[in-house]
Amino acid sequence: MAQSFPSAPTPEEAPSVSAVSAAQSTPTPQQAFSRPATTPASEPLLTMFPHSMTARYWISGQANIILQGHLAFPAKYSGPYSLTNWAQSATTHIFTLYTGYELTPTTEVFLDLEDATGNGIGNANGLAGYSNLDAVRLAQGVALSKAPYVARFMLRQIVPLTHNRVNADRDQLHLATSLPARRLEFRVGKFSLPDFFDQNTWGSDSHLQFTNWTVDNNGAWDYAADTRGYTDGAILAFYDRAWTVRFAEAMMPKAANGQFLDADLARARAENLEFDFHGNLIARQPGAIRLLSYLNHADMGNYEDAIGAYLAGKTPLPNIIATRRQGRHKYGFGLNFEQAITQKFGAFGRLGWSDGRNESFCYTEDDRALELGVFAPGASWHRSNDRAGAAFVMNGIVDAHQRYLALGGFGFILGDGALTYGHEKIVESFYTAHLWRGIFLAYDVQHVNDPGYNKARGPVTISAGRLHVDF
Repeated sequence: MAQSFPSAPTPEEAPSVSAVSAAQSTPTPQQAFSRPATTPASEPLLTMFPHSMTARYWISGQANIILQGHLAFPAKYSGPYSLTNWAQSATTHIFTLYTGYELTPTTEVFLDLEDATGNGIGNANGLAGYSNLDAVRLAQGVALSKAPYVARFMLRQIVPLTHNRVNADRDQLHLATSLPARRLEFRVGKFSLPDFFDQNTWGSDSHLQFTNWTVDNNGAWDYAADTRGYTDGAILAFYDRAWTVRFAEAMMPKAANGQFLDADLARARAENLEFDFHGNLIARQPGAIRLLSYLNHADMGNYEDAIGAYLAGKTPLPNIIATRRQGRHKYGFGLNFEQAITQKFGAFGRLGWSDGRNESFCYTEDDRALELGVFAPGASWHRSNDRAGAAFVMNGIVDAHQRYLALGGFGFILGDGALTYGHEKIVESFYTAHLWRGIFLAYDVQHVNDPGYNKARGPVTISAGRLHVDF
């Protein structure tokens, strides 16, 4: 949704540093796939330019270009928000400059600038699990500015609760190379909630792994965000070796899929709470389980009210916008897991549920989500910096949402004018090849049955090529 998540430190990229003391945290699957502390000289550099592990500042960048397209597919009918069924292609471009500075050993600031241009197939409509996370979505039917913008601007404060130290990976959003094993962390400013919540080593990075919205994020998590995927807010996290709990208070948009955030927290806001446990869960291999809950307050419409007004002859079609009322809320839950099966193979997945009574407001139109996937780094076939994966996703919506669409109503991403309901089912697979230094080339294919929950449309197969460059 026009947001560029920093690449999660991938199995071959995540740098290891020496701990200040012998205390170690329980390894995560990501750490289990990491390089040793001393990288052999024969190993290739995975960015165009080396990044200092000791300097107080951080400067890096990414370029991500995705060309995506599909052939014509069958459709008994189409509506204004359908995935257009003629053969088409579209290209998106995301360029991000990441900067950070350590004011003190426990205080860091970050400022990221981003430029997002190009278009998604079908104007980024017609799929709950849309095929390209980099696509710039329309805001109330209006294209966003193509000018560069501030993506993130935040402060990180670390509060030690012990003298014992553990290793820490340095990247675009974390500068300290060692941290107290038990600590509090505060972040305040502008950020994207999926930067810190619902993270998954193998199913969160749209720039080196999967590209589908409901593979990279829990589709039933209607996380607070503007049209580009960012919000203003604060995060408090408590870390204690094998587990973490984090809480966020964030601003909601003034309107569904809106560009502008509502600063009046008394009437509009989002609470997010996540518990994160990691350890050697199965067969002495590292794994992680994350439990997420959220509660959104905003000027939301209600599907039953929209249907009732239509059946009473008050509106020519069900109109969710006409039923909006301040103070309505939407809540949901998510489960996220990852498990290393061997050092060269891992599995991951998600479950998502939302109450679905009030309108989908921020991310996508999805009330039920199931995801299962597998991931393998290229070391198994002597391509240590390549990676491959496959995932299956099934999305669904509640009865009232189904009836609303079937009677001709429109959401902010779906609306075929009618509906023959079926769960949206997506299979995505990718292969990313490391070419030289920070240059990666990928091929991605997605097969979608019942796009937009409609058995009268599809199936459609979407292919993509991706060029990713890390500076």
